[in-house]
Amino acid sequence: MFDFRPVGYVIGLLTAILGAMMLLPMAADLYYGNSHWPVFLESGIITMLCGGLIALACANGVTEGLTLRQTFLLTTLVWVALPLFGAIPFILGETEARVVDAFFEAMSGLTTTGSTVFTGLDFLPQGILLWRGILQWLGGIGIIVVAMVFLPELKVGGMQIFRSEAFETMGKILPRATQIAAQISVIYLGITLACLLTYLILGMNGFDALVHALTTVSTGGFSNYDASFGKFQGAPEYAASVFMVLAALPFVRYVQLVNGNVTPLWRDSQVRVFLSIIAILVLITTLILTSVFPHHWEQAMREGLFNITSIMTGTGYASVDYMKWGGFLVIMFFFIGLIGGCAGSTACSVKIFRYQLLFASIRSQIRTIHSPSGIFTPRYDGRPVGQDVLSSVMSFFVLFTVSLGVLAVMLSFTGLDFTTSISGAATAIANIGPGLGDIIGPAGNFSTLNDTAKWLLSAGMLVGRLEVLAVYALFTVNFWRS
Repeated sequence: MFDFRPVGYVIGLLTAILGAMMLLPMAADLYYGNSHWPVFLESGIITMLCGGLIALACANGVTEGLTLRQTFLLTTLVWVALPLFGAIPFILGETEARVVDAFFEAMSGLTTTGSTVFTGLDFLPQGILLWRGILQWLGGIGIIVVAMVFLPELKVGGMQIFRSEAFETMGKILPRATQIAAQISVIYLGITLACLLTYLILGMNGFDALVHALTTVSTGGFSNYDASFGKFQGAPEYAASVFMVLAALPFVRYVQLVNGNVTPLWRDSQVRVFLSIIAILVLITTLILTSVFPHHWEQAMREGLFNITSIMTGTGYASVDYMKWGGFLVIMFFFIGLIGGCAGSTACSVKIFRYQLLFASIRSQIRTIHSPSGIFTPRYDGRPVGQDVLSSVMSFFVLFTVSLGVLAVMLSFTGLDFTTSISGAATAIANIGPGLGDIIGPAGNFSTLNDTAKWLLSAGMLVGRLEVLAVYALFTVNFWRS
């Protein structure tokens, strides 16, 4: 019989921690003299009590390790439970959000998607704005741990290729996850503090610098303003671009760097490809903006760098309405959102390494066609890639594409136009943030969508953030068969 207790215990502990984090926005409201602070006190008490009771009820079932099925279930249920409790301040608070809107915002925050249903952000209490930033920051570090500990163990989407270097777990997932999370947390916090100080030096006030540091390093993209990062055009755009890139690099390389091993970071092929793609796309965008539109070269380069980095890493900030940049660049922005950053980072979407494995497999197939008697093995970073990894990657591509298509069709059935449906599906599955068009584009938001569309998009964010396969496995008969 399936034992839910180890899963419930971890979920209960994480829920209680989430409740404790609600005391931070409460303190912010108290500091700024907002009468909104009791909302976070009430929400925190409710969340900590529920989490604590769940953990206590399941404590007698705690084991040293988790079975494969328990790991799959835990990975998904954590990202369902935390948004449910994270939505409470939005329901009780000044936003007075309906359940669907509150859950959408919390899911968008914890999956670091960055899509929002809230308007009038400029006038919301500081506590609410900080809570949105905290949700994304927690989601950022959470997905790093999931990507480095759980997904390689579950062999999801080819992630098993990183099992040896992202710390071997071998069934002892819980204690190993704690150890890895401790190392990653220090590095993650250090990058966040560096980003905060940089924003302060460049002229942001303390609160804006804090929230935007939280949402930059998490590649989440929530801002304190309806204009998003357009409020801080200039030098902050360059700084944000640097930190978005840093957050989109594999954190296992930072662990190695801190331990005195610099070489792996520079030799990592996905890092080199990622940086090269950004450089090429920025060059193309700069040339187009300076030749077709009346942009000074520095403005064109700065806006191109910032918005391309934001979309490709899945951060979702926007400093300008790039829908006005012409059809070619708009289409380019759609596709670069489906690239993503490096594995083991806060970035989302397909990830660079999967495209590398896909092209390596295609290259081997072409060589086999030319030389049928030859044996050509796809390689990644100089290492031969097993058939199990390639099959996993191909399955991911198929399911990712099918999920995007099905979600787009379902959104169109709710009455949305083609552009909103297809870009909305892409931005949810790839956890990008803004979509395309007048409704959910960089100058709009998701507030006017119907409730069915919001629930569908929330589900899409969950599926995309957990690399598709980790969620779909729960809906197979074999998973629940004893």
